Amino acid sequence: MANRLTRIYTRTGDDGTTGLGDGTRSSKDSARIEAIGCVDELNSCLGLLLVEHVAESVRSQLENIQHDLFDLGGDLSIPGRISMSKEPIIRLEHQLDHYNASLPALKEFILPGGSKAAALCHLARTICRRAERSVVKLVRTEEVASLNIQYLNRLSDFLFVLCRALNRQQGVEDVLWQPCKNHSTGTEQ
Repeated sequence: MANRLTRIYTRTGDDGTTGLGDGTRSSKDSARIEAIGCVDELNSCLGLLLVEHVAESVRSQLENIQHDLFDLGGDLSIPGRISMSKEPIIRLEHQLDHYNASLPALKEFILPGGSKAAALCHLARTICRRAERSVVKLVRTEEVASLNIQYLNRLSDFLFVLCRALNRQQGVEDVLWQPCKNHSTGTEQ
């Protein structure tokens, strides 16, 4: 952080703009600010998940992901900056493979839920998908490193598998989708 904040409010955003990391101003409803906000929201959701009791290895992985997301947000806040590399993506793939190897094959879709930690992880997964969509939208009009999209795509996959692993670690079954569960069968209930 080049400049230390001595006060939080500056009043410079009162006109509906916000400052980017390179000093330029951007509308608060721009695609870039939307992407930054989604990544920030995802990071906050992971912080909420970390309040739960999770294995130390999971905690360490999620904390590393939070740092990755802050780097990614920094890239988004400074047009042209690229700090993301293939290494965090490869790390996610290895972690994905590790957790997935001990899980039974999916034969049904699963619903978000199970343990509280898994439910929060599902929430993070859906926010991650939104963050990914917002970065894809930004790429249509501005230059953004494709590694950012790859990272978010792999992260959402990792979070899905982690949801299942968290349920398993806590002795809770995944919630299986039951097609047409609440549809009328023609008989009175």
